[in-house]
Amino acid sequence: MSSILTNSSALTALQTLKSIHNNLDSVTSEVSSGKRVKEAQDNPAIWSVSKVINTDINSFKTVSDNLGFGLATVGVAGNASQTIVENLGEIKNKIIAAQSSNVDRVKLQADLTAYKENIINVVKGAQFNGLNLISGTTTSTSVLASIDRSGATVTATSITVSGQNLAVGNYTAKTVFTGSDGASIGADVAGFALNKTNGTGKLVIAEGTGANAFAAGDSVSVSIAGKTASYTVTAADIAATNTNEVVAIGLKLATESLGIAGLAVDYDNTGSTANLTFKNTGTVDYRVAAQFSNVGSGGLGALANMDITTQAGAASALNSIETLVNKAITASASFATAQIKMSTQQSFINSLADTMKTGIGALVDTDMEEASARLQALQVQQQLSTQALSIANQQPQSLLALFR
Repeated sequence: MSSILTNSSALTALQTLKSIHNNLDSVTSEVSSGKRVKEAQDNPAIWSVSKVINTDINSFKTVSDNLGFGLATVGVAGNASQTIVENLGEIKNKIIAAQSSNVDRVKLQADLTAYKENIINVVKGAQFNGLNLISGTTTSTSVLASIDRSGATVTATSITVSGQNLAVGNYTAKTVFTGSDGASIGADVAGFALNKTNGTGKLVIAEGTGANAFAAGDSVSVSIAGKTASYTVTAADIAATNTNEVVAIGLKLATESLGIAGLAVDYDNTGSTANLTFKNTGTVDYRVAAQFSNVGSGGLGALANMDITTQAGAASALNSIETLVNKAITASASFATAQIKMSTQQSFINSLADTMKTGIGALVDTDMEEASARLQALQVQQQLSTQALSIANQQPQSLLALFR
């Protein structure tokens, strides 16, 4: 049946044309924006995932910035500690020169003092944004290293950088080392050679009374084969009956943990003294350098009163300087390790962010080749549908022939 009121062919053609227009609008939007999922209504599931990943990528940018800030902070401390190592090396040269009897020790002392002042200035200036990692005022600092996601749970991971104490503070000598076999003994330094095969040496730690008594924060260290072991006195140690025995045992354990080949350390106590006997059964000659540091003196506090104007002072300084050099080298190596960790992590974070961007692109970006083909096909369909609608609209005109 033909009707002039209802043109079903035109309605069908119109619906088809509307559908083509909608698809054409969608493809045109994809081509112009470059995204097939631009809004939540395009694909709610994929849009939600992409937004979560996008927030993580932005977080990683913040992490990378924090790592860069941390690298700068540790870099300042690392450069400062290396400078201190160089200055201590020069001080060591002056001390070695002062071992001879026919040298001008006064001039050597003046040079030593100049290098010591250089170290003091380096420590004061080695701060970045107010944080100084070598002054002994900072135990450690944390640098944001990653944002870890497990489902909806997000946690932060940090790299901890240990602060170092390379300060030259006020130093008070105490009679801590009272004797050893073949050692050069000062009030707070001791040292002796450990020849290979069966070399032995003894470090004797006195209990100390009055001005010579241990205080919480005092420390005793031993340097052997470029490694340093130390023990710091605690308030609990002070409360013990024989503090020197606690210190000696703590120093023994710390020295053994260094893992030096052929080195054995035995402990025994005689009266008011605590004895550490070192024995070298290895194939390399060693030298033991022991150093006492009082609380508040700083890691390089022994420099404060170092005097090489006398033969005895020069001999005492020779034992002391090796410990200080090793302390500065250890600090420098610690900062270098932290820099490597942060630099590696920063590279990984940046690479991870790029990979995640690629992943999001695979989810939401438009496949331009496919979109181009769809666009051309829809344009052809649009033209054909327009033509079909035009033909359908002309059908009622044929009804006029019935009334002529």
